[in-house]
Amino acid sequence: MSAGKRKPAIAVSDARGVRTLHVGGEAIQSAMRLDDPHALALDYTRCMMAFLLFHPQPREALMIGLGGASLPKFFHRHLRSTRVRVVELDERVVAAARTHFALPRDDERLTVEVGDGAQALAPECCDVLVIDAYHDEKHVPQLASAEFYDAAFLALREPGVLVVNFMDDDPQFDQYLQRLERAFGGAVLAMAALYDPNILCFALRGAPAAIEWSTLRRRAQKLEARYGLPFTRYVPKLRAMNRAAAGVLVIQGG
Repeated sequence: MSAGKRKPAIAVSDARGVRTLHVGGEAIQSAMRLDDPHALALDYTRCMMAFLLFHPQPREALMIGLGGASLPKFFHRHLRSTRVRVVELDERVVAAARTHFALPRDDERLTVEVGDGAQALAPECCDVLVIDAYHDEKHVPQLASAEFYDAAFLALREPGVLVVNFMDDDPQFDQYLQRLERAFGGAVLAMAALYDPNILCFALRGAPAAIEWSTLRRRAQKLEARYGLPFTRYVPKLRAMNRAAAGVLVIQGG
């Protein structure tokens, strides 16, 4: 943020058993159930976990954008073999997450730092990269540039996956998707959230050219039983927005 530019206001509110975070406007940046702080309260965050269908055993995750720390907390609680590094631009968001959203202290599996996420990438620094960074309702443009997506590809080890959250009415979505596809050689899948007005994109490095739907359904059943998220409903959502041929989900080529 440039010198002299006022930082967006941060607000925390409670209603009907849910605590919400607002940064720079009325849009909900994050939500937490007060009776279950480690649950994923928002539908789109649950849907972002669909990346496990393609990369079920992540070792090292880099998350750009903290918000109320929903995904870092879920990873920390449930993906115990995964180390998580979070980079958040605004130190006030980190403070709010620690004070109001039950973000745990840093430990050997979780570190949270203040910094520019666009500068956080290094070659093969992670095998999961999660981008959920907004200014109110606007996707941060620096985190959707062709240069950033090229760097994101290089940041991933193989196999690896980039997970990006978009609003379904973003006028730049088609352009962002084309940039992703160029950076990842076409190996990009899109999935509409079940309820929220979001589209999740999964850009894959080192993935097979196709995966059988029957394989995805079996994975979904196992993941659903393990994590309590509706993975079996993600499979038809993937089918609705991506190429399929002869019983397989086409990931790359053509």
